Amino acid sequence: MHLAILQHVAHEGPAALLEWTGARGHDTRIWPLHAEPVLPGLDDFDGLIVLGGGMSVHDGAAHPWLEPERQLIRGALASGRPVLGICLGAQQLAHALGAEVFPGAEREVGFWPIRRVGAALPLPPELPVCHWHGDTFELPADAELLASSQACRNQVFVTTDGLSLGLQCHLEATPEWVDACCTHDADYLVPGRWMQDASRLRAERNAYPKMHRALHDLLDAFTAGARPAQG
Repeated sequence: MHLAILQHVAHEGPAALLEWTGARGHDTRIWPLHAEPVLPGLDDFDGLIVLGGGMSVHDGAAHPWLEPERQLIRGALASGRPVLGICLGAQQLAHALGAEVFPGAEREVGFWPIRRVGAALPLPPELPVCHWHGDTFELPADAELLASSQACRNQVFVTTDGLSLGLQCHLEATPEWVDACCTHDADYLVPGRWMQDASRLRAERNAYPKMHRALHDLLDAFTAGARPAQG
């Protein structure tokens, strides 16, 4: 597949996603919207990956590419191209599908478990994963919830047509990704019930192999049977 990756901030890149794309032989192109707010056209990709970022889906005045990005998501889905959204990308995906996005009760930052609640795609019953978000979203219509955390109900969803996969959590995170977030978003780390500090975040090592194995299994199942779209 030819995959377009939309990157919103310089320090939140695709990280371990590139291990999966490389292992599966997918061609990828990263579109750095933080440097140049130019979006791909539908003819530029067979599948779309929308990464995270510190902005809200409602920050269109400061980031005028947000609504065009949602239009691109809708166009991709209408043409049969699968879309993966991560964190902000999952919120953009949910919003593009008509769901509300709003601040969560508390920020969720750290390594906390998610628990499987749906079976449409493979996930372990419980999985420690990286979180870094304050907003959340309603579950889109015609979507199945696959996993929840104690702090945030809607963590992973897939639509019944199999074309949309949203991950509020960061299965793609690596130690380098976490270190960059701790450096560039240090002021986001305020005390809270579901907030780990930078030293705790940087010290984590055990979660990554399980996270990345689950990411590969999830994406393999999501993309199974996907074919390059025509036109």
